[in-house]
Amino acid sequence: MKNLRLLVPFLGIASALLLSSCASTTSISKKSYSVKAYKPKNPNNVKVRVSTSTQNIYVMEGDRLLMAVQGCVGTTQTPTPKGNFTINRKIKNKRRISQPGAGYPMAYWCEFLPAYGFHEGFVHPRPRTHGCIRMHKEAAARLFALVKIGTPVNIATTQPQDAQYGHLVQPLDQSADPDPPMSQMMSPSWFTDPAGPLLIEG
Repeated sequence: MKNLRLLVPFLGIASALLLSSCASTTSISKKSYSVKAYKPKNPNNVKVRVSTSTQNIYVMEGDRLLMAVQGCVGTTQTPTPKGNFTINRKIKNKRRISQPGAGYPMAYWCEFLPAYGFHEGFVHPRPRTHGCIRMHKEAAARLFALVKIGTPVNIATTQPQDAQYGHLVQPLDQSADPDPPMSQMMSPSWFTDPAGPLLIEG
C-alpha cells in the first residue's frame, strides 16, 4: 500500500509531462470536428504553409486551397523551426520511442527535419509542443494523404494565406480533453483512418 501511495504522484507527473510534449495524442473529442480536403490535380504541385502566429496550416496546389486547419506549434522555449523544408519521411503508425511516453502514438508522421514533423496530437489554442506540429486526427490523416516525399514546406511567423483563408479555419481547443484509455492508444487499431474518403474531388 505504501508503494502504491508513492506511485500515484509519479503517475500524475508522468501524465502531465505527456500532455505537454509531442507524445500527447488526440483524445476522442465529444465535439464533432470534420475536415474537408480536396484531391490535388497534380500532386507534384502540392505545398504546405504553416503560420506560427495563427497556428494555421494551409495545403496549397499552386493558388488552389486544398485544406486549411488549425494545428499546434512549438512554444517560445521549444519553437517550431522556421524556413523552407521538404517532407523527407512518412510513417503512418509511428510511436514515440523515448521516455517519458515510449509507445505513445504519433500517427501520420510527416517529417520535415530530423525529429520534427507533423503528426496527430492534442491541438491547443496556444503554442504547446516541443517543436513538432500537432494536428487533430481528422486533419493529420488528410495531410498524410496530400503530401509525399519531397513536398515543400514553408514555416513562417505569418503566411499570405492567413488573410485569404484564415477565416475558413475551424477553431479547435482540446486543452481540456482527457487521454483516451491506454489500451486504446496502444492498440494497432489506433492507426485506423477516419471514416469516409480522406480526399474529395472538387
